[in-house]
Amino acid sequence: MPEERSLILSSIQNIFSIPDLRKRVLYMLGLLAVYRVGAFIPTPGINHVALEQLFQSNAGTIFGFLDVFSGGALRRFSIFALGIMPYITASIILQLATVVVPYLEKLSKEGELGRKKITQYTRYLTVVLTLFQGFMTAVALERSGEQIVTSPGWGFRLLVMITLTTGTAFIMWIGEQITERGIGNGISLIIFAGIVVGLPSAIGFIWTNVVELRTWSPLTAIFLLVFMVLVVAAVVFVERGQRKIPVQYAKRVVGRRVYGGQATHLPLKVNSGGVIPVIFAASIVAIPSTLGAVLPYDFMRSLSEQLSQGMPLYNLLYCAGIIFFCFFYVSIIFNPMEVADNIRKYGGYIPGIRPGHRTAEYIDRILSRLTAAGAVYLVLICLLPEFLMTGFKVQPIPWIGPKLDDLLNAMQMSWVTTGLGVTFYFGGTSLLIVVGVAMDTIQQIESQLIMRHYDGFMKKGRIRGRRG
Repeated sequence: MPEERSLILSSIQNIFSIPDLRKRVLYMLGLLAVYRVGAFIPTPGINHVALEQLFQSNAGTIFGFLDVFSGGALRRFSIFALGIMPYITASIILQLATVVVPYLEKLSKEGELGRKKITQYTRYLTVVLTLFQGFMTAVALERSGEQIVTSPGWGFRLLVMITLTTGTAFIMWIGEQITERGIGNGISLIIFAGIVVGLPSAIGFIWTNVVELRTWSPLTAIFLLVFMVLVVAAVVFVERGQRKIPVQYAKRVVGRRVYGGQATHLPLKVNSGGVIPVIFAASIVAIPSTLGAVLPYDFMRSLSEQLSQGMPLYNLLYCAGIIFFCFFYVSIIFNPMEVADNIRKYGGYIPGIRPGHRTAEYIDRILSRLTAAGAVYLVLICLLPEFLMTGFKVQPIPWIGPKLDDLLNAMQMSWVTTGLGVTFYFGGTSLLIVVGVAMDTIQQIESQLIMRHYDGFMKKGRIRGRRG
């Protein structure tokens, strides 16, 4: 353990001893600091005391979910209130559109020039989505009935639309600059910074409940800490997990040289979709809640209540959405037939499997099993925060709900339906993003160190990111 600690300290010193790497790291940290400063600049025309009361009354809903990703900017309704989520949504939409729109599919195959064109379209779509979300947010605040808006009307709506759109565009620029001139993926690091900044308050929440208010016993706090460590270990284990399919390349004679003949492998990750299926599922399930806050219809309001966090219908649709988008997204980003053709084109084959169609079927069968396991893993990780925050509401379940609720109360297990009141920094989507981004960033820093003949962070093995 002391040797490992000294190795990590020496690796950190090596980072700042390399001028180019030091410049990249400091540049990244500087832009992230600018992002955090902007998260505290308020949007005009808002009664922030009333807004804070609204967030407290809606604790454990989709607003708390989005507030974590914005680093508290939504709760303060700063100029960065929408965060980087519109850009992520636009990126996913364009990525999916490349499959069904021939023009975008053609651009995606044109190399660097096509990639720049798609990035430009993503920026335009981000602006459109941000304008729409800004308008819907302004209308929702005006109709909240909490006197949050000091001067409602079209002037306020246009002000919110312009302010939030400008803020999101600036965050998008920061992310692109970090990716180009810093270290790591800029967009991912912005989300990472927004989530990690809430960890001290979560730790303070536990400390307050254990030491000051004594609402929790020390045994409960120890259980939560151990549970935290186990969940993080499980996420790291699965995110690094992959199935290696052996591929053998035959020898080829070109002139006087012999090429090929080596054995390699095709890596298939357990969680190929990453956190994108979770974001898609959460966004779609949140649509009725958003419309229920804007549209004055009883049907939309009742549907919004049934789709609030902890309700059976919400959990059912959330889990079904995660599983569906896991398979849907993997089917888009990975084409077994194309992979099989590339293997055959370069004289390769999977031992025991005939090249061509049989190889594609074999790869597709393994990928389907891995995707099913990854989907179950994402469902379990994402149900964890629901349980910690609000519990599982069994009362609305037809026929058996009331009886099950009475049984839990009789067994003094009411916490199953009410939750533990713990914030979800310790699990769920936020944990997937934090662990994945940390692994990717460390892997990139380590690659830079090794490229310059320095030791990395690991002595016996190398850290693999989600794409490594």
